[in-house]
Amino acid sequence: MSKNILVIGLGSMGKRRIRLLLDNFKGINVFGVDNNENRRKEVLNKFNIKVFGNINQALESENILAAIVSTPPLTHYKIIKKCLVNDLHVFTEINLINKGYNELMKISSDNELELFLSSTMIYRNELEFIYNTIVESNNKVNYRYHVGQYLPDWHPWEDYNDFFVKDEKSNGCRELMAIELPWIIRTFGKIEEIKVFKDKISELNINYPDTYNMILKHKNGHTGNFSVDIVSRKAIRNLEIYSEDLHIFWDGTPEGLKKYDLQNKKINKINVYKDYEQDNKYADNIVETAYLDELKIFLNKITNDNNQISKYDFSDDLYTLSIIDQIEE
Repeated sequence: MSKNILVIGLGSMGKRRIRLLLDNFKGINVFGVDNNENRRKEVLNKFNIKVFGNINQALESENILAAIVSTPPLTHYKIIKKCLVNDLHVFTEINLINKGYNELMKISSDNELELFLSSTMIYRNELEFIYNTIVESNNKVNYRYHVGQYLPDWHPWEDYNDFFVKDEKSNGCRELMAIELPWIIRTFGKIEEIKVFKDKISELNINYPDTYNMILKHKNGHTGNFSVDIVSRKAIRNLEIYSEDLHIFWDGTPEGLKKYDLQNKKINKINVYKDYEQDNKYADNIVETAYLDELKIFLNKITNDNNQISKYDFSDDLYTLSIIDQIEE
């Protein structure tokens, strides 16, 4: 079986996926595709892999097993469909819109092709610990969660007007919600009621709200205050979960998970990593290890006949995107 992986889109995420593949998987051959010549040259020089200007060139030249789609979200549908109809397994970054989901899932199912959707936060060890703790507790909990980062700092190497968060359909707040809501829904349950307060408080050159404050009432009784913004000058994840029988704190970093000891009346650090990897290009609450873990599951499923169930898929994302649509309305 060919183990040739095609990374489509050689921006920051595409380069991240290439580096993780090359550094962690033996016997994998990686190829790149981008219509931007400068990006192709950069990847060729940095990783010494073969690059192509379009997907057709790659498919004509190489026997490709799977594609990783790391282009801007609004381009995903056409690219994913092209890959599936050419008999490729597909790993895709978050899509932000649900265009063609049912069609893509049907093509995938009919042709026994893996259609894997990235949801990196679900693969964070801290959030797996929190998920298990909430499941084991019989009590309703409250939570407060604030996620924010100043939009111009997302990609400091380029103008925010030049990448997909400028578009209202794939805006910065929508992306943050699409990153965070999957683990929130998995942990606390489906959502029964939403109250939303939104505003634009910055002078950013955008035509959508830069701040959302939400109250989420989950069907199983949990309640949360969830705040998302693209104006926080320091990148922040700040979570607190509490009830009569537990109190958990997390600052978004791999060293920042803590739990209150009810008997000894003190806050203890919870270690959930033996080791972890970070990239100093990004904020300290971003862990490369989670990006690697989801790639491992995808590659195991397509190369080792591994029936491991993904923690998140397109059907789950249909629900998440419907919640985000309600919030934005």
